[in-house]
Amino acid sequence: MAGETDIADETRARKVRKLLQVQPGSLDLTKIDPASTPGLPTGRPDNAKAWSKSEVIRLGAQIGTHHARLYAAAATGAARWRVLLVLQAMDCGGKDGTVKSVVGAMDPLGVRITAFGPPTPDELARHFLWRIHAALPPVGFFGVFNRSHYEDVLAVRVRKLVPKSVWSRRYDEINGFEKVQADDGMTIVKVMLHISKQEQAERLMARLDDPAKRWKFSPGDIEDRERWDAYQAAYTDALNRCSTRQAPWYVVPADRKWYRNWAVANILLAHLAEFKADYPPADFDVEAQREALKANGR
Repeated sequence: MAGETDIADETRARKVRKLLQVQPGSLDLTKIDPASTPGLPTGRPDNAKAWSKSEVIRLGAQIGTHHARLYAAAATGAARWRVLLVLQAMDCGGKDGTVKSVVGAMDPLGVRITAFGPPTPDELARHFLWRIHAALPPVGFFGVFNRSHYEDVLAVRVRKLVPKSVWSRRYDEINGFEKVQADDGMTIVKVMLHISKQEQAERLMARLDDPAKRWKFSPGDIEDRERWDAYQAAYTDALNRCSTRQAPWYVVPADRKWYRNWAVANILLAHLAEFKADYPPADFDVEAQREALKANGR
């Protein structure tokens, strides 16, 4: 049973989720301040980073418990639940940091993380959703997509890798694909980590300054900065056209890493708490097994 603190956390998490959810057709990404902090409670300590870290750990424990119940129920055949977190962002948007800080609270045995890079020649020869379908989490698992099928209406569109007549059809294909998965028991949570061009520049420079991070830098990152406005337009269209009842989009202002982690933790908690899952009861006589174990010696 959830305690009073858990119930209060879940109530707040639902409010944060509602604040950040994209209403189809009404989003203007340019009007969302990447440094803003929607839903942040008043009365927190002055040290926001330390506060957020402790809060994410605390909320992470609840997320981990919900996930464990979900995994156990599915493992025993009591349910077909599964969850997919889709993370999209411009380069340096914080996808890896979000996974480490928020998803790290879950049992890794029940988590599958897929980072999608440029498609291979074999993948290019198939439908664009083929590799996505192959990476979907099984029943009981929590899946994470670090980039996703949305690259086919983002990077593909901005870089003009296929004609408009091709990528413009993909919004409806994506919506149909996600509806099929949702109807089959998958909860889809899609989060766009929204950073500013200035913040991205600072993070890219930090990669160049740190030898341990240079491997994450690509000259192509500079080229994509020249397409910044085109990417913002592509994101706006994708979020407006593909935020649906069964697979909503959330825009999380991500210039402040501490807020980003706190917000995503709340979004996940709000979704996982709705399962109201519990550990399945034993399908055997527990007391009889206790006695059998005692009789077997210690």
